[in-house]
Amino acid sequence: MKISSPSKKTREVLLNYLKEGPGTWISGQFLGEQLVMTRSAVWKQVGALKAEGYVIESSSRKGYRLCELPDLLLIREIRDGLATHTLGQTEARYYRQIDSTNLRAKALATQGAPEGTLVVAEEQTQGRGRRDRSWFSPPLQGIYASLILRPSIPPNEAPRMTLLSSVAAAEALLALTSLDVKIKWPNDILVNSMKIAGILTEISTGMDTVDYMVVGLGLNVNIPADRFPRDIRHQATSILAETGAPFSRVVLLRRYLEYYESYYDIFKIKGFDPVMNRWKLLTNMMGRRIMVQMVGRQHVGEVFDFDQDGFLILRDDRGESIRIFSGDVTFL
Repeated sequence: MKISSPSKKTREVLLNYLKEGPGTWISGQFLGEQLVMTRSAVWKQVGALKAEGYVIESSSRKGYRLCELPDLLLIREIRDGLATHTLGQTEARYYRQIDSTNLRAKALATQGAPEGTLVVAEEQTQGRGRRDRSWFSPPLQGIYASLILRPSIPPNEAPRMTLLSSVAAAEALLALTSLDVKIKWPNDILVNSMKIAGILTEISTGMDTVDYMVVGLGLNVNIPADRFPRDIRHQATSILAETGAPFSRVVLLRRYLEYYESYYDIFKIKGFDPVMNRWKLLTNMMGRRIMVQMVGRQHVGEVFDFDQDGFLILRDDRGESIRIFSGDVTFL
């Protein structure tokens, strides 16, 4: 591809040439001819890539070779090999540091950002979970990502998207790791009974339809066990803490987006039943005794079922069934 002037697009093309032969030397003269620029201009573009975190070796005689990709959630790296049509493809924003990816995604959604818009950050200063709890978001060690969706569903069906999101996150972990992953209603992903990921879904509705939904994912990837704050250390974990080895955040986020789009398409074409059936296979809550805390009250009993709207059906100690829309679950 011929490019007439140095630009961000030029840098993308240059990087593609380097990626075609990782570890292989490519001469500056060849790159200059392909990009229609001087060798000095090529050197400047290589310098810009190095500043972004790419490890590129330079030699006055041999040229350049790509030695290592950065473990950064750069949009170009997420999209490189991403097998989706919409999610992460329509529009995407990357931040080294941000208050909250959900907050930024909601702002973009109100401005008309299209479905599939992705917001990712290396660090969150105000990462949030359900009920405005904070989400530990240390730099370069987790996945902090939010998607904008515009499903054609009534507001009462919105809770289904949280369950769909948790299925996508669990499937990505199961596909790429050997971890024993389970889903805890309504929005937690567990490994060995410890929380490794959470989903935060926020919606804006009209009279009878959803205007937009923002689905946030916080996933602990390379956080050492002793780095978690003391107040959550007994209940939080990461891939690194469980396996002893670091894992590529880009690869994991890419797979999450692919699973998400696959289940989202199933939901739009076949309805929610296939998604819910898969969710039930991935949970370990059936028949377990729990306490559900809600605003102003709590219920204790045995998990009897989850209905097709994603509501928890609890059988209390009197044998009565209680349908619960939302709450915090504690295993007893």
